[in-house]
Parts: sequence; structure tokens; C-alpha cells
Amino acid sequence: MISAAEAEKLRKLEGVIGYPFRDRQLLFQALCHSSYANEHREEGARDNERLEFLGDSVLEVCSSDFLYRKYPEMPEGDLTKFRASIVCEPTLALCARQFGLPGYLNLGKGEELTGGRRRNSIVSDALEAVIGAIYLDGGLEPSKTFIDRFIMDDAEHKKLFVDSKTILQEVVQRKPDSEISYVLTGEEGPDHDKHFSVEVVIDGGTYGQGTGSTKKAAEQEAAYNTLLQLKKQGVRIS
Repeated sequence: MISAAEAEKLRKLEGVIGYPFRDRQLLFQALCHSSYANEHREEGARDNERLEFLGDSVLEVCSSDFLYRKYPEMPEGDLTKFRASIVCEPTLALCARQFGLPGYLNLGKGEELTGGRRRNSIVSDALEAVIGAIYLDGGLEPSKTFIDRFIMDDAEHKKLFVDSKTILQEVVQRKPDSEISYVLTGEEGPDHDKHFSVEVVIDGGTYGQGTGSTKKAAEQEAAYNTLLQLKKQGVRIS
């Protein structure tokens, strides 16, 4: 049984994603991490792992269809690499955070205290579970609409995310004597739930910023935001 407060939260998320569920229980399950389900078994809570399994397959089909149609001249090998960069864990977590999905997740007390809401694996799995829930509730078409809107949008930029630090290093090295560094600008939270802020500095100038539960994750996001910034300035990114 979904509580009134939970129902209101689900309605808000439906408004964000633009899909009203006929069976709202599916959406509730998609948001339930196993740690939460284990603590609420008596209330009938079920975790999102089966929905995540289903959503993963739906995502592969829909993302493949999107790339096949959008890039008719791209060879199979390049299409495979492109798809892999979009549907990998870090990129999916980025997509989920862009529309606020982590704030809707149901986590167990221990997982909440140890920063589970910031963990890429939990966030990306939940996104795939939402896709699985939409598929069961409405079929392939609304699933594809959701994927195109929240995952495949701006695909050219998102494919940079996984290798952002490597790509940025290559861009900077085109100019002789250029130097790049990642500067830690903030660190907060207890040891079990650290949150880092990092900014990119190139030749003394500040560029993109990033945050993450590890320094590496924060640096990756900062590099990605720097690449987007440089691309807007007309710098070739490839």
C-alpha cells in the first residue's frame, strides 16, 4: 500500500518525466533499492532489480534504434562504441541526475547514511528500473519517448562523458606548453559519505566544475563540463 506522502512524490516524478502511470505501484517499485525493500518486507515492498533487468534490455533496443536512424552512415563498430558510451553506468547516472531522479529513490537507513543516493550504480540501476516500469505499464512507445528525451538527447555531448579526462588532455596537448590541473575546491561530509568539488584549470584559467562522491568522479564531471564549454567556444573536440 502506497502512503499518501509517497503517492504525492510519485505524482511529482510523473510530472517531471511526462508519463502518468496506470499502475503507480510499478513506479514505486522502480524507486525501491534492495536495502529499502529488505527493511519494509512486511509492508509488501519489492526491490527494483527485476525491473532494472528488463529496463536494461529495453534501453539497448531503443538506444540502438535511435543511433541507427540518426547516424545512417556510421559503421557498426562505431555505433557499438557510441551506444556503449551512452548506456554505461556513469553516463546513465549523469542523465538521471539531470532530471533529479536520486531525490525520489527509496533507500534503507544504512544505505542512506553511507551516501547511496550519490552512488552511480544505485542511480543508474534505478533509471533502468524506471524504463522497465514504463515498458510494463505502457509498452515500447512511451519507453522510447522517455529514453529519447532523457538519455539520447544531446547524445553527441554525452558520449564524451566516459572518457572526458582523456579527451580533454588530448585537446589541451594540441597547444604546446599548455598545462591542465584539477583543483580540489571543496570537501565535505563524514568519511563514509564524502562529497568533493573540483574545478579544471588550464593555463591559469578556470573552466568547468564538477562534484562527486570521489575525487575521480568529481574530476570526470569537471572535465566533461570543460569540454562542453570549449565546444561552445568553437574548439574542435575529437
